[in-house]
Amino acid sequence: MNGTSLPHHKLLAYGVAVQLLRAVRACSIRDAKLREEALRSAKSACLNCAEGAGRTTRGEKARAFSVARAEACEASAAAEIAAACSDAAEEGAREVVRLAAQLCRMLGPLVR
Repeated sequence: MNGTSLPHHKLLAYGVAVQLLRAVRACSIRDAKLREEALRSAKSACLNCAEGAGRTTRGEKARAFSVARAEACEASAAAEIAAACSDAAEEGAREVVRLAAQLCRMLGPLVR
């Protein structure tokens, strides 16, 4: 960006969330409703990671990271469902699932 470092720029989970968003886009989900849901959820995972990084109390951080984790699961499910209905490539959906699982593993300890 412009060289300014904000709290979420230091959070590795935020980088994985951005990768998840890119994978959802690359998945090319053909079903409009599933595509919109997957994109909305992946964007929300990114935003909630950033919000959690910027919060100051443990409870506020945990709440934002918990939402990010749930949104990653939802994005993954939308891609999986699309692939099961032949509305997305299996390989693309597998990459979404892989990144969502990685993000969930990273966010788990931040929620506790």
